[in-house]
Amino acid sequence: MTADLRGADAVTVRAAIESDDPLPGTAGFAGELDGALVRDVLGRELVYVDRQDPSAWAFDPGDLADPELVPAGHLRPLADGPDTDGETARRVWTLPDPDPDPELDEDVAIERLRTAVAGSIDAAGSIDAVAESTDGTEKSGLAVAFSGGVDSTAIAARTDAPLYVAGFEGSHDLEAARSAAAAIGREDDLRVVEVTHETIERAVGEVVAATGRTNAMDVQIAVPLYLVAERVAADGYDRLALGQGADELFGGYAKVAKAPDDPRVSADTVRGARRETVLGLPDGLERDLRTLRATGVEPVTPLLHDRVVRVALELPGELLVAGEERKVAFRRAVGAWVPASVADRDKKALQYGSLVTRELDRLARQNGFKRRLNDHVRKYVESITEP
Repeated sequence: MTADLRGADAVTVRAAIESDDPLPGTAGFAGELDGALVRDVLGRELVYVDRQDPSAWAFDPGDLADPELVPAGHLRPLADGPDTDGETARRVWTLPDPDPDPELDEDVAIERLRTAVAGSIDAAGSIDAVAESTDGTEKSGLAVAFSGGVDSTAIAARTDAPLYVAGFEGSHDLEAARSAAAAIGREDDLRVVEVTHETIERAVGEVVAATGRTNAMDVQIAVPLYLVAERVAADGYDRLALGQGADELFGGYAKVAKAPDDPRVSADTVRGARRETVLGLPDGLERDLRTLRATGVEPVTPLLHDRVVRVALELPGELLVAGEERKVAFRRAVGAWVPASVADRDKKALQYGSLVTRELDRLARQNGFKRRLNDHVRKYVESITEP
């Protein structure tokens, strides 16, 4: 029996398969196990098979002639493995959908979540990884992508890692990051990556090359992430902690809060709409992982650890959304170490808060791609990234 896995050991993954446990206590995993490829239920790690040579596989799609991503929660036998009947992927795990316990006290639920989140952040920050910077000095390998919202502040307030934010000067994210850093006494640790039209144009090419995606939304999200990771790598850090997953798990999206009246979700309850957004995580995670790894930086996502996911999925709807408040349980849980001025703050999405969406649209229009054209930003992106 063989194994070449990222994110978990063979014993853990074999046990998860045998017990049908989709959340076996990891932060995600993928790789080869006993002649088959396997990927965790939320797709927090990546593994690809070659369509032209189904015995070939890789963690990096660039290493294959015709890569195909193994779906999240699936096992795919390799052509030269012991079980090659059809060489097609089959689902081995499904994301749990537990009913909330009607007898569970809200304070107990919040405390369980607080323990899970704190434990995951502390574990991520305690990993002894050291990178050597360009000036030869040793630095802790961890940095934090910090936009000043409750998610990234929950991580920043429990680590000693430097904080990085990207945006145009005067953008919402720069202002939010500065005020949040001051609120937790970390203003001296904040490093600003100023975005300009020139850096956007350069980063667009790198993002498209890394992800293979040219649609406007993916590029708008990936560009500020890429610019932060690029600076982090240049400063000598090799891991970047992100608050990914909090909006999906804890009801942070307007479309979830407005269910069933928002046409962007099909569910008729807040919990059902939350499940839809969680099931969409694998697609965004592939984009983000490939973007970050193109800079040489490894992502760290403590809010997507199994221990957090398991507790989050058990929350009742009223601890996700209550009136106008979203992420109710998460805000209350991290309020134990995040100041109220930040814990209660609404936050714009990265692509909007950094002003990258606005300015990428401006660049497209300045280059002749008018809004009246269908999908004008994508057409602009393709025009500057074609070989």
